[in-house]
Amino acid sequence: MASTRRKFILGSMASAGALVVGWSVLPPRQRLTTSEPLPTVPGEMAFNGWVRLAEDGGVTVMLAKSEMGQGVSTSLAMLLADELDADWSRVRVEASPIDRIYNNISMVVDGLPVHPDTDNLVLDAARWMTAKTMREIGVMATGGSSSVKDLWLPMRQAGASAREMLVVAAARRWGLAPDGCRTEPGEVIAPDGRRLTYAELVSEAAAGPLPRRPRLKTPDAFRLIGKPTPRIDAAAKLDGSARYGIDAQPGGLLYAAVRMCPTLGGRAARFDEAAARALPGVRAVTRFDPARGGTGGVAVIADHPWRARQAADALDIGWEPGELQDFDSQAFIEGLSRTLDRESGFAFFRRADVDQALGAASARLSAEYRAPFLAHGALEPINCTVRFDSDRATVWVSTQVPGLARQAAADALGLPSEAVDVRVLQLGGGFGRRLEVDFIAQAATIARAVPGQPVQTLWTREQDTRHDLFRPACVARFEAGLDDQGRLTAWKNTSAGQAIVPQALKRLFGLPGGGPDKTASEGAFDQGYEWPAARIAHVNVAGGPQVGFWRAVGHSHQAFFKESFLDEVAHAAGADPVAFRQGLLQNHPRQRRVLQAAADAAGWGNPSPPAPDGAPTALGVALHDSFGSSVAQVARVSLAPDRQTIRVHRVWCAIDCGTAVNPAGVRQQMESGIVFGLSAALYGQVDIVAGQVQPGNYHEQPVLRLGEAPEVECIIIPSQEHPEGVGEPGLPPIAPAVANAVFALTGQRLRQLPLKLASPTDVRADQEKT
Repeated sequence: MASTRRKFILGSMASAGALVVGWSVLPPRQRLTTSEPLPTVPGEMAFNGWVRLAEDGGVTVMLAKSEMGQGVSTSLAMLLADELDADWSRVRVEASPIDRIYNNISMVVDGLPVHPDTDNLVLDAARWMTAKTMREIGVMATGGSSSVKDLWLPMRQAGASAREMLVVAAARRWGLAPDGCRTEPGEVIAPDGRRLTYAELVSEAAAGPLPRRPRLKTPDAFRLIGKPTPRIDAAAKLDGSARYGIDAQPGGLLYAAVRMCPTLGGRAARFDEAAARALPGVRAVTRFDPARGGTGGVAVIADHPWRARQAADALDIGWEPGELQDFDSQAFIEGLSRTLDRESGFAFFRRADVDQALGAASARLSAEYRAPFLAHGALEPINCTVRFDSDRATVWVSTQVPGLARQAAADALGLPSEAVDVRVLQLGGGFGRRLEVDFIAQAATIARAVPGQPVQTLWTREQDTRHDLFRPACVARFEAGLDDQGRLTAWKNTSAGQAIVPQALKRLFGLPGGGPDKTASEGAFDQGYEWPAARIAHVNVAGGPQVGFWRAVGHSHQAFFKESFLDEVAHAAGADPVAFRQGLLQNHPRQRRVLQAAADAAGWGNPSPPAPDGAPTALGVALHDSFGSSVAQVARVSLAPDRQTIRVHRVWCAIDCGTAVNPAGVRQQMESGIVFGLSAALYGQVDIVAGQVQPGNYHEQPVLRLGEAPEVECIIIPSQEHPEGVGEPGLPPIAPAVANAVFALTGQRLRQLPLKLASPTDVRADQEKT
């Protein structure tokens, strides 16, 4: 009996193992059809999980990514419409439901902490398995500049599948073979010239089977992809009909104003609501605890937002500040520097023996660079509208993570996630802030106080800044070696700062975070430069405030560190900054091409013309790879008459992002990234004293004004390769390009963000000291 039982167990284990192995070698499951049929209206048919066609000729594309100004509603619709051969004038987009086929696979695969040049079977297997796993248990997310990259094939396949179904239906009517028919926008055409519109074929075509392997167009057949195309949402934004989270107005809407503990992570220990209750329009006063990385406090619900705010201000609250009450950001940054004195960190990249190479160098350089905490500063302040109906709920929200938003609301309300309907509206800026769900959990908790009525929780601008989940502060230390020919022989870079991913895993999924976090060192270790000997590492530092994803994440500061110090090395070698970089890219023609394109456009090597007021100008260059794209920028700068204010007059930006699906959108995103990056480079800084964030509104946390914005010339490198990221890659190079231009103009090397020139008095003092 024992022997039989043992054989049964071993046999079962072998069978299970075979199933696992079999599953692992299969490709990720299809991303064409949803688990439940798409909802439709009369006269409309769903052809798959991505598109519905109507009998009046309308085409509705399901948008599984959040539109937050980056133009995905246009570029993703273009992918499907091109393969469908749809009439672009009849195409509209609609937020998709929550379903596994919409999970973001590319964002997670690209998050593996490996150098992009690494190519081996183990890594290929890791990417394969990650893709398969994310298809089943991943999340819907818009981030990591991954939208077009993630859906390049699924949306094209969806359009091609629907087109083939329409062709088969038309051929059946004509008694012809489908292969002899072709399509033009909105029509199927027979060999003899007969035509049927898609509108005439909708019902018959939708009833047919899904094609097993829809044939995709070759690039020469594209009608939309690769062509500059106006934004599909432009008219709605111009006439005011575009709906953002803050515009949600379900019937019977009430408004909640909150008071949050001034100290990050704190809570309300006690409160007296008498004064607030006495004010007109007040419906409820309720406490909420810290949740999902947020801060606790008290909310007032009223029939008008101003009444809610006035009543909230009248509350008498006693605060329990929590464990960050003694936190000071400047002291924390000094502590990061001291950490680098004693810790070497996790090495994301190694080549040869860098210490030996440094010891043998004819000349050595070293420097330390610093970056502060940063807030997101999206134009639309944090808001969320929730209606709780005892056994179900509806959430109207601007979010980058619909599934996680649904789960956060469900947990706060004690409901199963299936009982929560999330309606995703446009985002008035995201930049990673709306990858978080702290404000959604807060709004759901508040709405419980008035069941059956929708409640919109709206933060003030000051609360949006002071209760953000900030980009981490970071300090980086460099050493480099040169030989007697001025060639780079060694590159050593260690940075220190908080890690985002472990915190996010705990906030969003309740999972412990461990291991190396790529976002901490991305932009430092994953570049194309061919260091002869190198060690690039990061020290994860515990403690401090909650930190989150910010536009370009680690690239946003690591690019400044790396490109600025590389400029220092080029100067020490007596080399031209562009030529010095080109020398480190002998086996990276893509990066060489991008760098040369930006330099040629800027007239690199020629005298820089004076500014409009006659002030001298200078050029600075930076090259950086991020999110699969390579970007080079050259900035022309001058100083204002006060000799302190940095003025950026023009930026030349070259990008290789693979296939540029919508070149107009690519240019817009390069301009957007440059302006956003300049705001951070010149002004961005969040100081925290005694656990309380100091800046509040835009006068304390400035953004670039229209008169300060430079002219931007964008050069898109032609390519037919797979599309790569666009939303973030324009940001990282701008800070170092400006800093390097300032050095060329003044001789001052700026090693700390935001960029601040020393006063002439300080410069003289430093010179005398030196």
